[in-house]
Amino acid sequence: MTITPAAPATPTRLTFLELEITSRCQLTCSSHCYAQAGPTKGHGTMTAQDWRRVIDEAAGLGVETVQFIGGEPTMHPDFTELVAHALAAGLGVQVFSNLYRVRRENWELFAHPKVSLGTSYYSDDPAEHDEITGRKGSHDSTRANIAEAVRRGIPVKVGIIQMRDSQRTEEARTEMEALGVKRVHVDRVRAVGNAARTAALPSPSELCGRCAQGKAAILPDGTVAPCVLGRFLSAGDVKTAGLAAVLAGQQWAQVAASIPRRHRDGCTPDEDSCMPSPGKVSACNPDQDGSDCSPAETPACEPAYE
Repeated sequence: MTITPAAPATPTRLTFLELEITSRCQLTCSSHCYAQAGPTKGHGTMTAQDWRRVIDEAAGLGVETVQFIGGEPTMHPDFTELVAHALAAGLGVQVFSNLYRVRRENWELFAHPKVSLGTSYYSDDPAEHDEITGRKGSHDSTRANIAEAVRRGIPVKVGIIQMRDSQRTEEARTEMEALGVKRVHVDRVRAVGNAARTAALPSPSELCGRCAQGKAAILPDGTVAPCVLGRFLSAGDVKTAGLAAVLAGQQWAQVAASIPRRHRDGCTPDEDSCMPSPGKVSACNPDQDGSDCSPAETPACEPAYE
């Protein structure tokens, strides 16, 4: 007999919303991309009008910050306009980009006082980094653009994802700190998307435990999920029901209740700590004091999202 988890008595107010506006990306992270993004993927079925409507509805619901993610969000033809729309609606904006290519107009956009950047980095060794991303030269481009963001005074956080035992993750952390990056976190890959080595659906225990608590994600086809890593837990469709209706529905409540929520002593979440990669790393990074944020199959903190 299957027992449906009980819904939370008092749903948490949504404050953080991930907008996965595209599945297209210049990188080919075949071993770990949670979104299974790539150069030949599309932008999904959500139109620019659909995204604008979602942004307006989010602002009306009390959402404080939206994150543009992908794929590589800057590859969406309406990226600049959508970010401007979110800012005009009074929302804070986070852009999770692989920083492989940054156009001049995007630097101007990133310099807005209500915009911050997030990115992923894998190794201080160019060959190792490029092997993981599947794109020759990605290390040098991403590193240079991280340095440029720091030079311009743009807030940037870097997630370093441990893919293998011998990976130079600690050396990468040291390198980023030497560049002046204030928020650098190391975490392991999650078994979601390309990192899921089985045809079966991923387990909610792979999530950090913070998904659906004050945060949600909207995928390129309009699916609402508890977070981009929890994309296998569909809670509705904003194109047919609207965001408010989805969040008030029983399906959302059941999805939220299905995610294990455990704490580790001394692990304090912060609102934007759980950082999946823009190049599409299946990861949930630790909170800003550097403490470990394990998935929920072990006693884990509940970092809020990126």
